[in-house]
Amino acid sequence: MITEQVWIVDDDSSIRWVLEKALSNASISAASFDSAENLLTALDHGQPEIIISDIRMPNIDGMELLSDINHRFPNIPVIIMTAHSDLDSAVNAYQGGAFEYLPKPFDIDEALALTRRALTHAQELKAKTRTQETTSVPVGIIGEAPAMQEVFRAIGRLSRSSISVLINGESGTGKELVAHALHLHSPRAKESFIPLNMAAIPKDLIESELFGHEKGAFTGANTVRHGRFEQAHNGTLFLDEIGDMPLDIQTRLLRVLADGQFYRVGGHSPIKVDVRILAATHQNLEDRVNNGDFREDLFHRLNVIRIHIPSLRERKEDIAQLANHFLVQAAQELSVEPKTLEKSTLEYLLNCEWPGNVRQLENICRFLTVMASGKEIHINDLPSELSETTPTITDSQNNWQGLLQQWANEQLNAGNQGIIDHALPIFEEILIKCALANTKGHKQEAAKKLGWGRNTLTRKLKDLNM
Repeated sequence: MITEQVWIVDDDSSIRWVLEKALSNASISAASFDSAENLLTALDHGQPEIIISDIRMPNIDGMELLSDINHRFPNIPVIIMTAHSDLDSAVNAYQGGAFEYLPKPFDIDEALALTRRALTHAQELKAKTRTQETTSVPVGIIGEAPAMQEVFRAIGRLSRSSISVLINGESGTGKELVAHALHLHSPRAKESFIPLNMAAIPKDLIESELFGHEKGAFTGANTVRHGRFEQAHNGTLFLDEIGDMPLDIQTRLLRVLADGQFYRVGGHSPIKVDVRILAATHQNLEDRVNNGDFREDLFHRLNVIRIHIPSLRERKEDIAQLANHFLVQAAQELSVEPKTLEKSTLEYLLNCEWPGNVRQLENICRFLTVMASGKEIHINDLPSELSETTPTITDSQNNWQGLLQQWANEQLNAGNQGIIDHALPIFEEILIKCALANTKGHKQEAAKKLGWGRNTLTRKLKDLNM
């Protein structure tokens, strides 16, 4: 029986219309349903290649529908849509057996790309048993920025895996939180999560910390000590700042990863372990490999999957939510009423550079909970570190036309040629980035704000290699 390639189920008629129109324009046949009940009835008479389902619907919701489809028709990939773009939604969708997770509001190009990928996958998919939705554990990761959505997607995709992961990002971005989330949403969740910061341990103690030691192995070793590998047996070992690990310890670590066994310091009997390794660094490991400071074979062993944690500068749309969370958290710790940010204070925070990232914001919220005199936090309550690192905006800086004129005169006086060819791409790139940030990555809305058509924005993004 021939049926449509894609079935859409959503109780919002506008979502159904937009998706049907977009799929039709892409020559993909589609049908839509206003409830999960109607779709389930239709499945008794024919099946599509893929299904796109909302997660919040009356009576039977998207997760119940997903469970039913995976049980009865495991060869139909399901894309789950949700307006609740948080870690729990992403992990629950993937653990429930979803093929993909599409946060609302979505970009039409992204929705079409996911649909095409699911259609391709449907041709090759072999029937297999899907695990049911599990209860998720909150791990304190907050973020609605597109860059954080990619992190949530990665955690969700890896939720049924014990594969090694390399997490990179600047100091203070929350690499350990992501590692902990990877552990809690993995088959090893009931076992130990053991963190170890390489940069915080003296080099002569790292070997003993990792592998333990036998009694009498060195002066002061009065008892047998179990190292972090033994403590993490059947669980997860998180090696933070892996780039600071000495070369000789790198060699021993590589052997453990290859053989699944090691010797305690001073020991003669091998100890077998089953440990998942998660590693993190703020350094460029490729550069350290090229400089001979990090073993290339260990790098490739750890770099099976890589997750990049964005800096706070790359996710400024999350600052308000993060600040409110940290202010409430600090108030609970101190048993006081939580403070709130005055509007101009929040705007000021949005313009800060945040070299210390989320950790810096958290510490400042603790400071403000203690030091701000009123319930509402004003700009003059902020610590000096912010006023010193954030440039003051002057009248001349606000007059961008004057600055442009000054720059043009400088370029012309220097005898430079083709200055408009140099300036125009930069000008357009800045406007595009601001528009996309303002619309949270929605290209059609960004194009409208810029006064362009959607095709123009798409072409500009390609021309500017954005």
